[in-house]
Amino acid sequence: MRPSLKVPFVKRAFDITVTSILILCLAPLFLLVMILIRLESKGPIFYYSYRVGMGYKIFKFYKFRSMRTDADQMVEQLKHLNQYANNEEQTIKAKPLTRSIIAYANHNHILVKDDELFEESEYEQFKALEDKKAFVKINNDPRITRVGKFIRNTSIDELPQLFNILIGDMSLVGNRPLPLYEAEKLTTDKTVGRFLAPAGLTGLWQVTERGKSGMSTESRCNLDIEYALKHNFWMDMKILFKTPLAALQHENV
Repeated sequence: MRPSLKVPFVKRAFDITVTSILILCLAPLFLLVMILIRLESKGPIFYYSYRVGMGYKIFKFYKFRSMRTDADQMVEQLKHLNQYANNEEQTIKAKPLTRSIIAYANHNHILVKDDELFEESEYEQFKALEDKKAFVKINNDPRITRVGKFIRNTSIDELPQLFNILIGDMSLVGNRPLPLYEAEKLTTDKTVGRFLAPAGLTGLWQVTERGKSGMSTESRCNLDIEYALKHNFWMDMKILFKTPLAALQHENV
């Protein structure tokens, strides 16, 4: 049964108010970015993937497209560049939660990839291929377009998530929502606590570790758990205050 978790009323009211104002003010920027993406490459302007948020809630997570349209097909070719590939934390064994995740999806489908639905009978085959993955972050990722590099380094690619916040999938501040194959690997007693916090556009990890090389799954989870256990309105304000500087990351990751 899905955990019953709710965003505090003050936090939700703040999210709706601020997000509504930001969407109105940033509308011209949205339009400009949409035009630039379309001029550089054919394909969709927006990219979405299924993510796991607070209480293992599954939702569609939106971004401006910053990669080539064949980016997913290139992952296997570039796996040797994954920052996390050689970390010992990658070997953490998670408890199998196949049935739990099925319960959260409709019609006994498991949403495990950006735009695909897998039946239960197909899941074990997919899981075997993904078994050694957790976080994926590639240095100097060749899949990123020129416009994509700019909107990533300035975090403009994240702006469509304001609509996720407005409808209640996310909060302005929280823990980063994860793809299902990553979330399933973070279900041990030491890591599950990160899902007690709302999914966020920015968070404690983003303002302290984002853009740094050599980051580990363990350190990222520890920061997420710290936020889940200690977050309050004033902590959120401090994180929001630090976010603009953290957003202007300099590493191409």
